[in-house]
Amino acid sequence: MINPDECPYFLNDFFTYQRVVLLKAEKTIDTYFIDLRIFLRYLKVKNGVVPPDTPFNKIDISDVPIEYIKSLTKLDILQYLNYVAADRKNTAKTRHRKLASLRLFFRCLHRDLELIDDEPTKDVDYPKMHEHLPKFLTLDESIKLLENMNTEDPFYLRDYCIITLFINCGMRLSELVGLNMQDVNLDERSMRLLGKGNKERIIHVNDACADAIVTYLPTRKPSDKEPNALFLSKQGSRITNRRVEQIVDRALHDSNLDNRGLSAHKLRHTAATLMYQHGNVDTLTLRNILGHKSISTTEIYTHLSNENVKEAMDASPLANIKNKNKPPKE
Repeated sequence: MINPDECPYFLNDFFTYQRVVLLKAEKTIDTYFIDLRIFLRYLKVKNGVVPPDTPFNKIDISDVPIEYIKSLTKLDILQYLNYVAADRKNTAKTRHRKLASLRLFFRCLHRDLELIDDEPTKDVDYPKMHEHLPKFLTLDESIKLLENMNTEDPFYLRDYCIITLFINCGMRLSELVGLNMQDVNLDERSMRLLGKGNKERIIHVNDACADAIVTYLPTRKPSDKEPNALFLSKQGSRITNRRVEQIVDRALHDSNLDNRGLSAHKLRHTAATLMYQHGNVDTLTLRNILGHKSISTTEIYTHLSNENVKEAMDASPLANIKNKNKPPKE
């Protein structure tokens, strides 16, 4: 949790508004804190109130006056973005996120809390980013992943169930870890997930997932520590994010798929891509399944693999029409 004593009052007010009014998750607020702390430390350096030998990460921001915030202009924001690019070597993606945090911060202080008179970020353009398609497993690779898991592992059925849910349902890591027994209704073939911002959604449980859950449950030992958690650790605690990441890494290694930069989150990409490519799923349906706030986030999965492109182009009715009047070969 963020220590309020380490923040100026207006930053605490911003966090309170995000929690109470907008119901933002603590992890999201933690990200805002990291971004805004860097910005406020930068302002103290810029205003010359920090001793020259003070390490940047040791600068106290609790005494930053709101006058620093009120006096900022568009040029000040551009200078800050130049600082994080040149001095902190931030990528365009990181600068994009930091500007998004600043925009939200200034908009809240201006429109919602009425602590400042303007928003210096409103006309600042986001840095251009190169678009990267998400990494994912193909259908054959996904089957290979499931078929090559270590059956000798005492937690094999639990781990198999975890991988199955990831590549079928496209759930987030935090959603899987947070699953409780009562969230799964096999009679109705449904599962309740708690997503970002504590938003709930109901997804369908297909045959593969239902079979994996039914097979795993008899091996789940009752736990006094976490009686409701669906997935438990060896110690009987709710399984952690890190442990699930290790399970995924091991499964990828056992299938010789560990040299692709894949991860638990990439299995979410895999599920989304396979649903779009093989399931005739439209983007609105996919958005609801994945729990995306914006349809633009979902549209990244409308990319096609090279094989899809090849098949589509070869299927063109003009694919075999060749020039009859081309000169003869010499």
